[in-house]
Amino acid sequence: MPNWLLSAAPRAAACDLYCFPHGGGTAAEYLRWTRDLRTARVHAVQLPGRVPRLHEDVPGSMRELVEAFVAEAPLATGPFAFFGHSLGALFAYEVTRAMSAAGRRLPDRLVVSGFRAPHLPRPDTQIHRLPDDELLDTVARLHGGLPDEVLASAELRQMAAGALRADYRILETYVWDAGDPLPVPLTVFGGEDDRITADELEAWGEHTSAGASVRRFPGGHFYLRERPAPVQRAMAAVLAMVRAAERSTPC
Repeated sequence: MPNWLLSAAPRAAACDLYCFPHGGGTAAEYLRWTRDLRTARVHAVQLPGRVPRLHEDVPGSMRELVEAFVAEAPLATGPFAFFGHSLGALFAYEVTRAMSAAGRRLPDRLVVSGFRAPHLPRPDTQIHRLPDDELLDTVARLHGGLPDEVLASAELRQMAAGALRADYRILETYVWDAGDPLPVPLTVFGGEDDRITADELEAWGEHTSAGASVRRFPGGHFYLRERPAPVQRAMAAVLAMVRAAERSTPC
């Protein structure tokens, strides 16, 4: 079975947290949260076409990606939460919708970050069709987040461009299908200096029947890298709510 998850060691009384990577991102970034986020067992989602799944074909659409994940990824049977940043937010949202349609156990909370509500219009871009160098320059200008060591290496630039191209193809061909709001509480994070506005984050509230809250942090699109401590404290508070809700559920 494909290795969808890179998981930290089990922890007593910890909540399972599944982290969906941003465009061009890898599982390793979120697995580092294990060091400071003591109340979570982190499971970082590994996408096809990335290390160590380089030999696998990359899904060409969000639908294909979601269907494969829901069919193949082993998820916890106890309380768990989803977190996704940027493209990962859309991925986590669509996985939750697919699980709901299939009658599966849903995450106890969905945390989405750095992405406008999916029903809102998006810029009509074709970034995934750009040549490698132009693609990298465009992404760096729009969002930043590309390490200097990647930009300085021809081999790493090629790998990064391939990953970003695959992810932007999924994003730029995505079409939101209307449906019922999710019966899952939503927490929405964003950066105060990001291109995603407060109103675009607030609009996520239309996608849940269980309540939504929005919090913005100092920083841009990758605010969670710029000042990780307050983000991790906020995430710890989210996980505390998940555990408290589980304890209060009647047997």
